[in-house]
Amino acid sequence: MITQRYINDLSYKIIGCAIEVHKHLGPGLLESVYQTCVLDEITNTDGLYASAQIKIPVKYKGKNLNANLVLDFLVNDLVIVELKAVEAIHPLYQAQLLTYLKLTNKPKGLLINFNCENISQNVISLVTEEYAKLPKE
Repeated sequence: MITQRYINDLSYKIIGCAIEVHKHLGPGLLESVYQTCVLDEITNTDGLYASAQIKIPVKYKGKNLNANLVLDFLVNDLVIVELKAVEAIHPLYQAQLLTYLKLTNKPKGLLINFNCENISQNVISLVTEEYAKLPKE
């Protein structure tokens, strides 16, 4: 059964993967490098699996348009992970993640910025109404 605790445990493992990558590479690289390494770390972590570069179709007035949004990762089909390698997290990035969560009906998203000294202070966790509906335990 999927619970809030299960999703939080997944998130903890995902953040651990990001910390491991950051510990080895540090800040200052391209986002694509971090994406490759985080995906490798996730796929080598027990209990985690991920799909990368997931296309989300955009619907407008009930029609599918020829426009896709692309998420960085979807972990265990529950948690959307967006990676950045930027000087500062702009509110636009949070809005982008919220839109991805809304369009996919996923319960939780993580926005992780690698261009920093302490990655654990550069993770933003967002949850949706889908998350709130889940049992806590």
